[in-house]
Parts: sequence; C-alpha cells; structure tokens
Amino acid sequence: MQYRRLGSSGLQLSALSFGAWVTFGNQVGRGAAREMIAAAWDHGINFFDNAEGYANGEAERVMGDVIADLRLPRDGFCVSSKVFFGAAKDPRPTQRGLSRKHVVDACHDALRRLRVDYLDLYFCHRPDPETPIEETVRAMDGLVQQGKVLYWGTSEWSADQIREAHKIARLRNLQPPTMEQPQYNLLHRERVEVEYAPLYAEYGMGTTIWSPLASGLLTGKYNSGVQQEGRLAREGFGWLQKMVVGDPKERRIERARRFTNVAKELGVAPAPLAIAWCLRNPNVSTVMLGASRAEQLVQNLEALEVAGKLDDAAWGKVEASTAS
Repeated sequence: MQYRRLGSSGLQLSALSFGAWVTFGNQVGRGAAREMIAAAWDHGINFFDNAEGYANGEAERVMGDVIADLRLPRDGFCVSSKVFFGAAKDPRPTQRGLSRKHVVDACHDALRRLRVDYLDLYFCHRPDPETPIEETVRAMDGLVQQGKVLYWGTSEWSADQIREAHKIARLRNLQPPTMEQPQYNLLHRERVEVEYAPLYAEYGMGTTIWSPLASGLLTGKYNSGVQQEGRLAREGFGWLQKMVVGDPKERRIERARRFTNVAKELGVAPAPLAIAWCLRNPNVSTVMLGASRAEQLVQNLEALEVAGKLDDAAWGKVEASTAS
C-alpha cells in the first residue's frame, strides 16, 4: 500500500480507501462487510468512509460493529462520517442540513453508530442553501475544539463556497476545511481538474475522491446496457442509473466501451486501470473504493501495481478512449 498526506495536513491516508456507499446496509450484511474490511485492513487500507445518510444510518452501524469485532487498533485506522441528508427516512427540518444543531446531533449519532470516541474526518455532504456558511464553520470548529472531530471538510461544494468557508475561518480564527470529497473518474473530470485547481496550492486542500469507476460503468459490465446486472439494474436505483448514464449527448456508455477495449489491448482489467488513472493525479489524496465482495475489492487493489507499470503512451490511449 502507498500512503499520501491529506492535502497539506500531516494525516497519512492509504492511497486506496474503502467506502460504504450503497452497499453496507443494502447489498452487504455484516458477514460480507467483515470479510471486506478485514481484506482491506490486511492490504494496508487505513481509511474507511461512511455517512449518516447511507442506508439511513445502518451502513455506519454495520461498519462500527465490524471494526469493533475485528478489534482494529483505534490509532491505526481513520473513519469518517458525512452530514446533510439526515439518517431518518423522512427527516424533519432539524434532522437534516448544516445547521449547528444538526451538525452536532449528527456527529454524536455517528460516533454512537460507528462505536468510536471521535471522527477522524467529518464532511459537509452537500452545501446547505438554508444555513449561513459561517454557522456551519463555527459548528465544525466547535467539534474540533472538543476533540470529537480531527479534520472537517466538504463534499461537492463549489470552489466559491469552499473559498467562503476559508475566508470566514481565517477572519474568525476558526478551523478551516482540510479536504473535499468530489466525484472523479475518466468520465467526470472538470470539477477536480479545473474548478478546484487553484484551491490545492491556495489552501492546501486534499481530496478523497469517490466513484472512480463511475458506479461500475468503467468496468464494462454495462457495455450492453443496464437492464440485466449490477448496481444500476437493482430495484430502487433508477436515480443512480439516471445520474451515471447521464444525458445521451454525453455518450457515456459508448465512451466506457472504448475504454474497456483499450484496457483489453493493454492486458489490464478495466476496473484497476480506471482506479490507477485516478491515482496519477497528485491532488488526489485517496481513491475511495466500493465493493460488494472481498474478491472484487482485492482485484481493485491491483490499481497500485497498474499505476506504476504503464508508460505515457499507454495513458494517452486511456485518455483518448474516453474523450467526449
């Protein structure tokens, strides 16, 4: 395993990490979760990502139970939660958003579900148009001062919103956000590579990127459509299918087909190749992996080897295959 600093902070995260989105508490029960977390730990992964909204809090309960059962040393791993969507199936106004009340309540709930005394990373899962950014920054700073959160950050905030949070923190002598968790893959690049470009040097921001496989699109499993197998074909996941397949003008499935053809030409499985491409970006602190089986997770870990063995010509072919 390789380890990278979280932006300009001193925290060392594994270059590949493991997240619970749409798997734990839905597709994955405690038995499979235990196998995957054990495999991740055995391969050097030290960061496990979660959120209050994943399976209405059940994903955090499953992860917390498994980590406790495996008796992982608390000083050897990092765990995160995210706040915004709420854990209730039909949240009331004070059970969602980024108000001071919900930020604090959600932190306490996450600590209880994950069975830890503090969160290493705590993210604002989306911007909240109904709460002043200063209120959220103050709430996060308070949790940091109390030792309940070590590093706080954002997820899918605009560059302007992140700048505003830093400006407030600087003026009020508060803890600023350390990291952002954006989507990043061969089919979704602009925010990380263009919009956020000035932030890395200006604020030392780290990124914990999600969906390196575009929810499976870059594995080739949907090259013939999304009706038969995989996460996108599951009942109740129509919203995800719409997000991943996107506008027909983007030709995302066609581009994914071209990518998998290049992967075959290079003699590399598509999934680790797509993940390895993300690792090449020096502004990526860690690439978040998702899996429903331990063998799937282990295969994706091959990305570390792939990233180091392909030359610039091969990477040029990879990029050309997914050009719009």
